[in-house]
Amino acid sequence: MPPEAERKGCDSGGLTRGEEAVTASAPLAELLRPRDPALFFGQEHLRSKLENLLRAARLPSLLFFGPPGSGKSTLALLLAGARGGKVTRISAPEAGLQQLRRLLAGTDILILDELHRFSKAQQDFFLPLLESGEMTLLATTTENPSFSVTAQLLSRLHVLRLHPLKRADLVRIAERGEERVQCELDADVRDLLCDLSGGDARTLLNLVEYAAALPEDARVLADIKKVLPELVARHDKQGDKHYDLASALIKSIRGSDPDAAVYYLACLLEGGEDPRFVCRRLILSAAEDVGLADPAALPLATACQHAVELIGMPEGYLPMAETTIYLALAPKSNSAYAAYVNAAREVKAKGACPVPIHLRNPATRLQKAWGYGKGYLYPHNYPDAWVEQEYLPEELAGRRFYFPKSLGAEGRFKSRRASASGTRTQAAGAANRAQAPKAADRTQASGATAQDSEAAAQASGAMDGAQDSGAAGRQESNQTGENPA
Repeated sequence: MPPEAERKGCDSGGLTRGEEAVTASAPLAELLRPRDPALFFGQEHLRSKLENLLRAARLPSLLFFGPPGSGKSTLALLLAGARGGKVTRISAPEAGLQQLRRLLAGTDILILDELHRFSKAQQDFFLPLLESGEMTLLATTTENPSFSVTAQLLSRLHVLRLHPLKRADLVRIAERGEERVQCELDADVRDLLCDLSGGDARTLLNLVEYAAALPEDARVLADIKKVLPELVARHDKQGDKHYDLASALIKSIRGSDPDAAVYYLACLLEGGEDPRFVCRRLILSAAEDVGLADPAALPLATACQHAVELIGMPEGYLPMAETTIYLALAPKSNSAYAAYVNAAREVKAKGACPVPIHLRNPATRLQKAWGYGKGYLYPHNYPDAWVEQEYLPEELAGRRFYFPKSLGAEGRFKSRRASASGTRTQAAGAANRAQAPKAADRTQASGATAQDSEAAAQASGAMDGAQDSGAAGRQESNQTGENPA
């Protein structure tokens, strides 16, 4: 296609900064940027909306949200070019508010790339301009606008979401690039480049340009694999993909699919994810999703974190892969998670009820005189270390928060619990209280004190873990899934 046709419509709209003056030395991706809507490939789900926008009497302010190379800036340029008037295009990282005020003088349409790079204060700068209709803003972002754009600005923009380009669109773009550089690649080479592009038209055209510059005898598939530049997997540790992959990893483990789980693990690690984040996810999955069905899962996940810290990356993928597959294959139970949620719901609704006096620790002589610990039955003084005794506060007597499942080790725990409670009646428990050895009272003080201290330490550790989990990120806590009824 001749250069004149490639630049069709580029002069319309008075675009500043010289974008219309594309030189022959520009990258292939820029040379092939469509100046005609008919040459824009992909994003079929937006086709009717774009046609309506082109025909509309007034162009509204828009926000194009999508991955790199999906056509965000190109669509903004097409819409601005069709509208006419003075068009200014800038990138957020290169413009401060003072520069913006100078550039916007007389501007009808502002094309602003990477809006998410602006602070909240900088984004608020546009509010009065958009409110008055003095200017139309066409902004682009690769980050979820729900988190990267202020609510005030977002309410003044129409969001158009773009997706990674599909295979058929990538092939058409590659063929167009080959035509421009006058080099026809073999179909298998073209397919390889489309695979490597990850749905990014810019990356694809860069690869086509790179391949076309190779000697003709080096453009065969076997050779081109060896000489292509290494592409680093895209992974934004703060973006949607970060949380999408983490969520997919956890849900695949929960769903007992080791293949999917190890795949998403590889996506995270090959994308440069912090292995400490992955280890924390595995530890939480072991506790929440495997739980009491396989109590060995949690120590294994904790050992995985220790192993990764010892050996580092890249070899750290080995213990993480082993742990991921183990968790996926292990029997599943979220009964511990559900029990805590049930108990926490009760505490939040009614507050903490008074601890029964027989469970209180008589740490001082005065507390003992008040009756603290009186009537407490020390289970180890009874057969099977079990005795009928109420542990919940009086207001909650008989309430259940924990509902065991029958899978794995928890099934055995469940059977033991049922057997123990079934062979002890309330009457037998009352008789045991009357006949309890006096030694129990002497033992209880030291025993209860040690157990209370241990419980306090465990509770403190649990809170520290919960806080660490909550601070890990805005969506990291979503891995726990839905609250049980």
